Amino acid sequence: MKTFYNEEEKYRRAKKRVDAIKGFYSNLLSYCLVIPFLFFINYMTSPNYWWFFWPMLGWGIGLVFHGFGVFGHNLIFGKDWEDRKIKELMDKNNNQKF
Repeated sequence: MKTFYNEEEKYRRAKKRVDAIKGFYSNLLSYCLVIPFLFFINYMTSPNYWWFFWPMLGWGIGLVFHGFGVFGHNLIFGKDWEDRKIKELMDKNNNQKF
């Protein structure tokens, strides 16, 4: 069953999606700026123990889950790719002669 939305609902959904994507990229940018800064602090204060790995690992795991939440589990092979590949394989099977 296909659901039809009015223009206002479409806009609201698109805006929510754009906000989620912006939030992910903001998180990613913060990660890319803060982790090197933590490395520098770690290197300058206690080079014998690399504690910056712990926030890097914890925040990195959170970042991965944030990405899954925003983009879904198909980051590389998205739904569009699946649909195209299925159509391609179906067409290939239809063109084969038995």
